[in-house]
Amino acid sequence: MKANEGNVDRALRVLAGIVLIALAITGAIGIWGWIGIVPLATGLMGWCPLYTMLGINTCPLKQ
Repeated sequence: MKANEGNVDRALRVLAGIVLIALAITGAIGIWGWIGIVPLATGLMGWCPLYTMLGINTCPLKQ
């Protein structure tokens, strides 16, 4: 797995994941908030399988 997410992309994914999970824990948005695990995990790994399938790369490093 090569990194295909840039730093800004990763930070936004982690932030969105944490917010969604926190809202799910507090009951503000229900069980659907647990979908925040996906952006949190991809942000922490720096690799998104959907980006790979679509040929998107926001990582500034040359592959």
